[in-house]
Amino acid sequence: MAMKKLSLPCLLLISFALLIASFCATARSPSYRQGFTAHLIHRDHIHHPSKAPAQRYADAFRRSFARVQGRFKMNIPTLPSFHLDTAQSEIFPDNGEYVLKVSIGTPPYDIYAIADTGSDLFWTQCLPCDQCYPQKNPKYDPKSSSTYGEVACPSQQCQLLDTTSCAAPSNTCNYTYGYASTSLTKGFLSTETLTFASTEGSPVTLPNAVFGCGHNNTGTFNENEMGIVGIGKGPISLISQIGTSFGGRRFSQCLVPFHTPPTISSKMSFGSGSEVSGPGTVTTSLVALQDPTYYFVTLNGISVGSTYLPFSSSGAVTKGNMFLDSGTPPTIVPRDFYNRLEAEVKRAVELTPIDDPRLRPQLCYGRDVQAKGPVLTAHFDGKAEVELKQTSTFIEAKDGIFCFAMTSTDSPGGIFGNFAQADHLIGFDLDKNTVSFKPTDCTKL
Repeated sequence: MAMKKLSLPCLLLISFALLIASFCATARSPSYRQGFTAHLIHRDHIHHPSKAPAQRYADAFRRSFARVQGRFKMNIPTLPSFHLDTAQSEIFPDNGEYVLKVSIGTPPYDIYAIADTGSDLFWTQCLPCDQCYPQKNPKYDPKSSSTYGEVACPSQQCQLLDTTSCAAPSNTCNYTYGYASTSLTKGFLSTETLTFASTEGSPVTLPNAVFGCGHNNTGTFNENEMGIVGIGKGPISLISQIGTSFGGRRFSQCLVPFHTPPTISSKMSFGSGSEVSGPGTVTTSLVALQDPTYYFVTLNGISVGSTYLPFSSSGAVTKGNMFLDSGTPPTIVPRDFYNRLEAEVKRAVELTPIDDPRLRPQLCYGRDVQAKGPVLTAHFDGKAEVELKQTSTFIEAKDGIFCFAMTSTDSPGGIFGNFAQADHLIGFDLDKNTVSFKPTDCTKL
């Protein structure tokens, strides 16, 4: 049967209908927004922007020793005992190395909070403050925001933390979140709109985010630190909360080297688009231990030049023997492993170490070993070999004096610190349970 010719008005009508249908289909898929990238600011560039590099180095190591003592303060007989049989997270809040700017509420109020991969809760100091540490900027006032809400008790949101209780007669969800020593925050689990300044230009919002409105906060916090952004693996962490809104529980970070000028910031990307792939990318598995917060990986050994040194003298490697921590500058390994590493580095450098009481117990040299020193390669499970930048292996501690950016602990496990992570695009994917490394000039992102 012959087809009838359609008139021009009919053709236009059909085309318009198809265009509308296509637009609606596009609007429905994907159901999430694209991810975003934010600036990370080194804590010393906020607290002490004019601090000399040598003082920054000394302070970084001092904070690290306090931090690792907090992580491993117990006599740990086996690696699963990283978990402290308590709902509290073991960090020193004052020792976070990078700060993330977050705006909270409507209208948005800017806060600068420690970005911490070793804790889960995002919290800030709130009015009224029954007992709060000194803070330079005004504290967040829930009454000034039209989008603030309190989490009901009992509720699914209230159960995201183990340390919550119901406050009668209001049935609000009270929380207590502890850190190392006497540092802790207490208050109400609440919901609020979070706004992030994106490198793409337009701000990004996350409505109804669960956070801690802290009315009782004590410990070793700095007056410029207005709280903590927990980006650990737990269900209440920022990474877990953005998963459904921004395309997955994943994020990546690119940390600039230690002595980079403060005008150049590190970057952290969240959600869709933060995947790390392409030439040079290596991937290892995250290891699930008792504590769900930390990013545990398995380090088989480290090569100094062409000489491979196993993590354990016996050759046996326990799964999850290291965790990645953006808040700890040096890489910290068990004492036996460190002693073997240091001896091999000394053999490879062929220079006389500097014996300066102010730098002990660090291995330091009086020449620029960044160019002459050996290349170190970290060998992670799954044949993931990460070559450490020489500028991150020896850090200038004083004018003309460069120190080995690793140290030791009596714990059987260790920390892969942010010195070693510098100039690598590192992607954490909680949905795939992996972490990926890609050599990158982070100053150019």
